[in-house]
Amino acid sequence: MRPPVASVFWRALCAALLALCLAQPALAAEAKKGAAPKRGILLVAFGTSLPEAVGAIDSLKAQAEAAFPGVPVRMAYSSRIIRDKIAGEGIVRRAPAQALADMAAEGFTEVAVQSLHAIPGKEFHDIIATARALEGMPKGIKKITVGLPLLSTPEDIKAAAEAILQSQPKRAKGEGLVLMGHGTEHPANAAYAALQLELWKKDPAVFIATVEDNPGLDDVILALKRQGLRGVVLAPLMSVAGDHARNDMAGGEDDSWASRLKAKGFAVRADLTGLGSRPAVAKLWIEHLKRAVQALDE
Repeated sequence: MRPPVASVFWRALCAALLALCLAQPALAAEAKKGAAPKRGILLVAFGTSLPEAVGAIDSLKAQAEAAFPGVPVRMAYSSRIIRDKIAGEGIVRRAPAQALADMAAEGFTEVAVQSLHAIPGKEFHDIIATARALEGMPKGIKKITVGLPLLSTPEDIKAAAEAILQSQPKRAKGEGLVLMGHGTEHPANAAYAALQLELWKKDPAVFIATVEDNPGLDDVILALKRQGLRGVVLAPLMSVAGDHARNDMAGGEDDSWASRLKAKGFAVRADLTGLGSRPAVAKLWIEHLKRAVQALDE
């Protein structure tokens, strides 16, 4: 039986706190040397188990490094399922708590944490809780700031709508665009509805559906039919085109979105480009990171 999500989170946090406590002698010795403040960046992605999807995350990391030359950039995955899966393949990705504990052990005193999630859901709030728990521990990281996910404020949503639309290739006449979001029971799921309204102001043939909540694909199919659209372009509304995009959205199984749309008579093509690989959208995450880094000086 899989342990409850909350239990998994607190176990990871306790493990990180233990690691930080064990590192205290080394940190104290470093402090005695009068070491100067050390600033770093931690990017936190949901994660992916598909090698072909990692490029979007690597690109965001490279952009963060370019925006802050000389500032070390670390990476963490918030999804325990993804971390466990890739660990079996010999790939190590830290949980946010462990990554921060590692940075404390390396002597970092100021860290800007940037979420690479689309909405401020449960995993983002877990990042906030982790940062608050680890910030200010004796001889540890004195200040931790956290940058917001992509769709966090009304201004974010307007900017994201514009960036998403300008990043999409041209569609044929009579062709709609359906964006696949992850979806969550968390109240932050409302960000998808807010983004939908902004997209409709600019293009009424663009729709959002989610894998795990509302609106679902069936809702969108009805809207496509009402507009008389005969073709559909599918694209992920996620930082990477990972398992959901390649299998649940564009896969060949009968229950994939592509197959379900084809069964309803639509011509379907998929664009497997994650938001992190769309420069106009990636720029918005980097702007959030810049604000988080600026907040370290406040």
